[in-house]
Amino acid sequence: MMKLFLSKIRVILFLFAAAQIFACTNTPWHQEQAEMFLKKGMSFIGIQQYNSALKELLEAEKHYPGDHRVQYYMGMAYYGKGMRNEAMEKFKEAVSLKDDYSEAHNYLGAIYSEMELWDQAIAEFDKALANPIYDTPAMALYNAGWAYYSKKDYKTSLMKYQEALRKEPYTILRPQIEKCIGLVYFDQSNIPEAILHFKQAVEFNSTLHDAHFLLGESYLKIKDTEKARKSFQTVIKLAPQSSYGQKAQRYLQSLK
Repeated sequence: MMKLFLSKIRVILFLFAAAQIFACTNTPWHQEQAEMFLKKGMSFIGIQQYNSALKELLEAEKHYPGDHRVQYYMGMAYYGKGMRNEAMEKFKEAVSLKDDYSEAHNYLGAIYSEMELWDQAIAEFDKALANPIYDTPAMALYNAGWAYYSKKDYKTSLMKYQEALRKEPYTILRPQIEKCIGLVYFDQSNIPEAILHFKQAVEFNSTLHDAHFLLGESYLKIKDTEKARKSFQTVIKLAPQSSYGQKAQRYLQSLK
């Protein structure tokens, strides 16, 4: 009985000590220091110096471990360093601190997509979009569109892409979204619509070599070899060493 009592006392003392430690790192001064290190970390992430970013963010975490932004940017730094598991843990910590943290949910979804865990990815994108003040919903909608496309749910995929364009008509993702809409139509053998959207993709961003390649394949489907040849030539000009460049070269050889 006495041992049980002493054990409970130790647990209470441990929890009290932990609370005291947290309180000591939750003062305005600690928050100010954390903000300083956080901004430095964000700057390093912006120039893809992830190791330096992580050093700053670890310091920020020491000063204010309860800041969801610190956890989120640590996740980005870990991901940039190729440490996917550590990144996921940090993103999960971020949303545990702020449940409606759309950016963290979106990043988690993107990692699940990378792992081809489509349903888990979609669940995270839905959580991101549940926040009515999410600043960049087109990002999560674009990612959700790809997850549904990968599940061959073309109808829902198309709806997500179209919703992304409705919500953010001028999103920087517009070229990628147009390309993906083209893919949906291409896979359903609706080649005229596929061509329309692949053309829009390269009009918005002429450097998208994969969209030029898909446009070339679409022209081949309707036996317009001249336009197909021009598209494949553009692919080789833009990205000769890429897999698309090599495939385009083989297509051009077959068209001679």
